[in-house]
Amino acid sequence: MTAETNTLEEAKAVLSALKDKNDDTIDFYNNWAENYDQHVAVLDYNAPRLAATGLSSHFTGDREAALVLDVACGTGLVAKQLKEHGFKHFVGIDGSKGMLDLAKKTDLYQDLKQCMLGKEPLPVQWGLFDVVVIVGGLSVGHVPVTVVRELCKAAKPGGYICMTTRNIKGNLVFKMDLELLLKQMEEEGLWSCVKINQVKEWERASSEEEEGYIPGAVYIYRKL
Repeated sequence: MTAETNTLEEAKAVLSALKDKNDDTIDFYNNWAENYDQHVAVLDYNAPRLAATGLSSHFTGDREAALVLDVACGTGLVAKQLKEHGFKHFVGIDGSKGMLDLAKKTDLYQDLKQCMLGKEPLPVQWGLFDVVVIVGGLSVGHVPVTVVRELCKAAKPGGYICMTTRNIKGNLVFKMDLELLLKQMEEEGLWSCVKINQVKEWERASSEEEEGYIPGAVYIYRKL
């Protein structure tokens, strides 16, 4: 067994264990933090790159001056991708102190805040951010759909909100609820849809229920 195969099997085992977690999800991520980047790399986790590329292709403002709110920032993978597209100013929020400690070591963030998303309000000023992004957090057992309204509130008028979710069997009801809310908020005149990108190769499948690569989706909206 090669080192990469061994790491892949470790990553699959970690994600399999995560499905059995409920209230102790944060402790799970605290314990996973040190190996997180290595595991998602071997899983070909494309969401950070896809989100950053999508935002970059539509963002029309001054990237060097833009303020980005990175929600469920983890170790900083999204900020690293956005930096390659010219963004420089980041505020990160996550529920896991272990993840935030690693995000701090990247020196990408001007501020990092710990927050239990869905249980506590986003600890930021409303209407402040040019870009609000949440990658990987919106899924069953993680960040609830209701947080989406706070993401919109955090963006300034004309600002962009980028969200992602997986399109797998265990997440289909969550994805349906998410898309219903996105549409409802559009009908309420809160934002307009810029782009919805359905992606076939999101990351390598990590459960016995799926094979090959699992699909996912990137949603980009602009606040009115």
